[in-house]
Amino acid sequence: MDNKILDSWFSLNWFSIETLSSFDWQNRLFLLGIALIPLIFLFKWLIQRSLGQNLELALPKEQIKWTPSVLLRHIPGVIMALIMALILIALARPQKTNEKVEQWTEGIDIMLVIDISESMQIEDFKPNRLEAAKKVAGDFIKGRFQDRIGIVVFSGDAYSLSPLTTDYDLLEAYLKDVDFDMIESRGTAIGSALAVATNRMRESTAKSKVMILLSDGDNTAGNINPITAADLADAYDIKIYTIAVGKEGRVPFGKNFFGQPNYIENTLDETTLRKIAEIGHGKFYRVSDNQALAQVFSLIDKYEKAEIKETRYKDTTDFYYVYLRWAIVLFLLWILLKSTFINNILQD
Repeated sequence: MDNKILDSWFSLNWFSIETLSSFDWQNRLFLLGIALIPLIFLFKWLIQRSLGQNLELALPKEQIKWTPSVLLRHIPGVIMALIMALILIALARPQKTNEKVEQWTEGIDIMLVIDISESMQIEDFKPNRLEAAKKVAGDFIKGRFQDRIGIVVFSGDAYSLSPLTTDYDLLEAYLKDVDFDMIESRGTAIGSALAVATNRMRESTAKSKVMILLSDGDNTAGNINPITAADLADAYDIKIYTIAVGKEGRVPFGKNFFGQPNYIENTLDETTLRKIAEIGHGKFYRVSDNQALAQVFSLIDKYEKAEIKETRYKDTTDFYYVYLRWAIVLFLLWILLKSTFINNILQD
């Protein structure tokens, strides 16, 4: 319904089928009374006809003519019928309800811990392991709702790229900027990465705290043992999922002078990552291609969903006053017709 129409109670648009059908009616039974109005006037006419006095008049036939002016005597009755219909519409309480739904959760704190060591350039994932990890991590972030997410990257050392935040656009921008040159020292400092992530989450008051560690190698750097770091995380009630990425055997790594891929032998000791997941009461996953990695993140996304709660607000606006005003105007017109010389004109 147009706002200009709403502001003009005297607009005839209030009586259009579109407007009337758009209302919610609080007392719909009153609308049925409108159908009884013609019956009431018919009953009144029958009573008046049966009780009224009939006078026999002798008039020449040519003087007995019907003219359209005869219909004028019915105007007061029609107006009264409209008044009754308008009052019944007002009693039916036409309303419009705008419902607003607010969704919220208690929230989960999630820290993504991503390996950016040199071996993440291996191309058994397309275009390489790191870019595949960034892609699925970005999709994971997009699928969250009111959860705080942070990012830690690591190679020979660990670096907190983003604290826990609900600014998902900012997180996606950070992910796009992740590359192999962010940390100079080489190696794979899994223990240090877990410790940095735990430090970011230790003051969290979230009902659920989750860490997702993604790496393709053994712990070869840093001064903190990964198992010790996992125990520390567990002390803060942080659940840990670990994802080992990469295929066993010959894998493509870079290109030679002729543009052909070079191949290297790749091995991965899963023992440490499995133990970390066990300590953190999470799960360990081994993935060897982009699709498997996406499926793992999809599973974690389903596991770590907070219950979404919603609050509904109803804003109800009444419009009975519009039809009541019309009834008052017509009632004043009816009084004018019944109480002035105009009534005589209508009756004659």
